[in-house]
Amino acid sequence: MDNAALLALDATSLSRRIAARQVSCRDLMRAALERIAALNPLHNAIVSLRPADELLAEADARDAALAGGEASGWMHGFPIAVKDLSDAQGLPTTSGSRTSGGRIATADALFVQRMKKAGAIVIGKTNTPEFGLGSHTYNEVFGITRNAWDPALSAGGSSGGAAVALALGMVPVADGSDFMGSLRNPAAFNNVVGFRPSRGRVPAVPAEDAFYAQLGTEGPMARTVEDAARLLCTLGGWDERAPLSLADPLPEPLSLDLATIEPGKHIGWLGGLWDDLPLEPGIRELCEAALRKLQDAGFVVEPCRLDVPREASWTAWLRLRQLLTGGKLRSIHQQPHLRALMKPEAQWEVEQGLQLTAAQLYEASVQRTAVYHAFRRLFERFDYVVAPAAQVFPFPAEQHWPRSVAGVAMDTYHRWMEIVAPFTLAGLPVAAVPVGFAGDGRPMGMQVAGPPRADLRVLAMAHAWEAISPWSAQRPPALARPA
Repeated sequence: MDNAALLALDATSLSRRIAARQVSCRDLMRAALERIAALNPLHNAIVSLRPADELLAEADARDAALAGGEASGWMHGFPIAVKDLSDAQGLPTTSGSRTSGGRIATADALFVQRMKKAGAIVIGKTNTPEFGLGSHTYNEVFGITRNAWDPALSAGGSSGGAAVALALGMVPVADGSDFMGSLRNPAAFNNVVGFRPSRGRVPAVPAEDAFYAQLGTEGPMARTVEDAARLLCTLGGWDERAPLSLADPLPEPLSLDLATIEPGKHIGWLGGLWDDLPLEPGIRELCEAALRKLQDAGFVVEPCRLDVPREASWTAWLRLRQLLTGGKLRSIHQQPHLRALMKPEAQWEVEQGLQLTAAQLYEASVQRTAVYHAFRRLFERFDYVVAPAAQVFPFPAEQHWPRSVAGVAMDTYHRWMEIVAPFTLAGLPVAAVPVGFAGDGRPMGMQVAGPPRADLRVLAMAHAWEAISPWSAQRPPALARPA
């Protein structure tokens, strides 16, 4: 099997072939490193890449273990790059910031431990915006990550490096994290699958704060829904160091069988969530074309709305984000020489957070509760709800963030991603699935959400959509050209 065919395999097929010794871990590692050498200089998805001789030696060790009848798990021999907000032992965790001082991680984050236990080999990190802030991956440490479909465009973020590495076949699956759409937006921008799990599904360990930080979560990205589901089963599960993590078990990855979603399920179409939320022309139309395909397949689709005021949702989001982001970055901001190295948006988050009052934070939590109940009422009528995964198509890579959407000025650096925030506030499981391309070839995705803790049900619905309309099978133009 040549390198192109090997790297085109979905992770589930690749896992089975490695287990059957039809594909060697060395061949997979060599193919991945050659793909990275060919495409990463332009796209800049993977950073802090480990030396090739070390990685090939680890792949040889995995092959030797298989020859001796020992398989680590379904990710045996998989080359994996960890998002550069999380620790992978022996590698720098820069968070895309010059304030990091080149800190080298002395231990793995819990989810990295779990991937390694399943057999993965960490080859490096994936690029992220500074501190993960903003849905466009650029920073002053490593530079811009460029879209897998068109390097002139943004890759999205903050898991932009992960999405591009995945779309270009540098890795078979990828971890990411999602605070304000950071798994969903880059998946949409790069025509891959991103899944934001229910709150608490994937424990955050280590974590400075284990109680208030309930908006961000790690989660899986993949080229197919089935692969994303298997990676979720690897990443998820209770840990006593994360007191709000979920205790209900997930299947073993190799035994996972996504349930068949029978036609007749009711799907609520949220459109732009609110009538006045701006969407770039073409996005609504792609999603509605997808919904017509679901209707043709026997699903019941009805328009609906999120019955909570838009400004109440947005104000809750701003204040809770400022509490968490400002609190985390305050110690850096307090040091003038480090504050000068922070991008303006990071400084703004801290400075806004310092002005918050206890009364404002309580009211934000009340408003967040109202968002949760608005979704809960929707799930009394619908099995799933759907909405676009972004308000804009991928924009020029040199542009830090869209200043306007459909002629409406954006009053913050992240308001152009407002469409993902209510799902985060409610703690829902949400899959971002490819939904097609604009006339000029820019990708887009759709959010598919279900009730809290219904992670596998949501993935099953996403899997059903993928079978009806397999956009995710399309590959970027760079993979059709000779290396």
